[in-house]
Amino acid sequence: MASKTVLLKQENGIGWIRFNRPEKLNALNSQVFKELEEAVAACEEADEIRVVILTGSEKAFVAGADIDQMADADVTDAARLGEISMRAQERLAYLAKPTIAMISGYALGGGLEVALCCDFRIAADNAVLGLPEITLGIIPGGGGTQRLSRLISYSNAAELIMTGEMIKADQAEKLGILNRVVDPGALEDEVKAFASKLIKQPAMALRAAKTAMRRGLEVSLKDGLYIEQDCFCMLFSTADQKEGMKAFMEKRKPLFKGC
Repeated sequence: MASKTVLLKQENGIGWIRFNRPEKLNALNSQVFKELEEAVAACEEADEIRVVILTGSEKAFVAGADIDQMADADVTDAARLGEISMRAQERLAYLAKPTIAMISGYALGGGLEVALCCDFRIAADNAVLGLPEITLGIIPGGGGTQRLSRLISYSNAAELIMTGEMIKADQAEKLGILNRVVDPGALEDEVKAFASKLIKQPAMALRAAKTAMRRGLEVSLKDGLYIEQDCFCMLFSTADQKEGMKAFMEKRKPLFKGC
């Protein structure tokens, strides 16, 4: 897939989605969100893609929203941008394949919100994260107030959102925003190695696990347990379940086929 602001490359079971506005530190606008949605849809449809990795440049994953587009916006313009961004981010969050945000440099505002839509976030130690919208007279409008407060404690999320302060990668890891932090030179290899672990897992079980967890966050514990049971029982109709349990009893490694 060739596009101006978002690039998609397929390699060894991985769909690489790369933000491509280097002159703007990959700042988000309506065009970027539209192309992001298209890239995610392409990953969803491609059976050969097992894991999706989102990345930017060494200087910036995504440095935030494009303020040039927003500065003179009115309520209608803001609602229109919000609709476009929500559509892209919801498609990313509920993609039935594991997603990893590979973060180097700035992941601010909308950039952090996109990363929060991913299942995993692995960063270089030069990463800087934050939700500085309050300093512009607004609040996060792409899921920041909702996803961050579900990922970490309310008080820690409130501190980041209400002060607008930016934090370094090591602090973000301690808060639980990042899964791990590595040297910039090792970032891509680390992410590829983690993706390869996921690729080896049974695809239907990965999908069921993600569905159970994502949908479970939206409902009560009791309803979440029913969702889990439905996903658990469904997997007994798959060939990979039969293979996994047979391999366990035969004391060998399973050969999963993704069905």
